[in-house]
Amino acid sequence: MKKLAVFFFFFCFVFSVFSQKTEYTVVSNIPYYSDAITQSDPYIKETCVLDVYYPKNKTNFATVVWFHGGGLTGGSKELPEALKDKGLCVIGVGYRLSPKVKAVKCIEDAAAAVAWTFKNIRNYGGDPSLIFVSGHSAGGYLTCMIGLDKKWLNVYGIDANSIAGLIPLSAQTITHFTIRQERGIKDTQPVVDELAPLFHVRADAPPMLLMTGDRELEMLGRYEENAYLLRMMKLTGNTTTKLYEFDGYGHGMTEPAFPLLIKNVREIVKAKQSK
Repeated sequence: MKKLAVFFFFFCFVFSVFSQKTEYTVVSNIPYYSDAITQSDPYIKETCVLDVYYPKNKTNFATVVWFHGGGLTGGSKELPEALKDKGLCVIGVGYRLSPKVKAVKCIEDAAAAVAWTFKNIRNYGGDPSLIFVSGHSAGGYLTCMIGLDKKWLNVYGIDANSIAGLIPLSAQTITHFTIRQERGIKDTQPVVDELAPLFHVRADAPPMLLMTGDRELEMLGRYEENAYLLRMMKLTGNTTTKLYEFDGYGHGMTEPAFPLLIKNVREIVKAKQSK
């Protein structure tokens, strides 16, 4: 009888451990700049903050840093519902917007937020080798810029190649139209300069999953920009960039994109952990 009671207790303990549902919590409005910078500018203090959504009873999980869209002129930090409850940490980033600042400041903010993640994610249980960067539209542009042009993260002593994967959704890969508008260039005039992801193609970039809507329904040649980025990456010798086009979807193509984003994260995590 005593042995049976011990066995029953052990069975209940094992069952409770393996049936335990992952719980998540959110820590909101964390400044990602230093105190000195944050306190120096009311706009930075208000806007340059992030939210961390993470699994409470897990460790060594992957993290997706998410940049919202809005043309670099609108929008606010967000934690996409489709990324929640997936065993991942999601970090929603706020960043300064044009015309309050020049749009290049958006890139600076994006780099600062990713640098904060590398330096702090262990405090939440995450693995800094499993940090992914993603975003939609303007957020996709920021993803590409800090992932391909190494100078933005080099400021913080971080190699952009430490990013586990870049997953831009409907990103501009030429110079962003808001930056062109700041220069008096119309949005139908394509420009490829140092503020274009296309300018920074390289063979050794992190794995990149490009996704856009239908080429006939997207904004301003968005599919073609991404197709050109894919082609140029291949010509540099890069073998880890992929492109998906979602037929029937326009610029707001996040519904079919999010499942692929999650699948891509899990595949890369599995490959890294099997080495």
